[in-house]
Amino acid sequence: MMSDEVKKWVPKLDDKIKALNSSRVFKSVTPKGDVSWYVKWVASFFIIIGMMLTSLDVSLYPINLFFHLIGVGGWFVVGMLWHDRSLIVVNGIAIAIFSMGIIKHFFGGAY
Repeated sequence: MMSDEVKKWVPKLDDKIKALNSSRVFKSVTPKGDVSWYVKWVASFFIIIGMMLTSLDVSLYPINLFFHLIGVGGWFVVGMLWHDRSLIVVNGIAIAIFSMGIIKHFFGGAY
């Protein structure tokens, strides 16, 4: 337990936020209501459906890969709109991975 003396020296979270003097602490920095906002939510919905199909082991393979592919494709577009390299790289790689799985399913493996 902290003593009253120590509590005086520990700044409260609100005081820290005020000291930063930044509006970014309170507000989201992502755009709201533009095209990217709708794309990211639709893409997130597709990724969640894909994860549910994968985790429930529903015998609809490779439909789960298509859901994931649409979702990460949407997030790739959002990354391009926001000029966010981390979103572009991660989702670009995910597009390649899910595409390889779909191609392997329909055209067979290399072995």
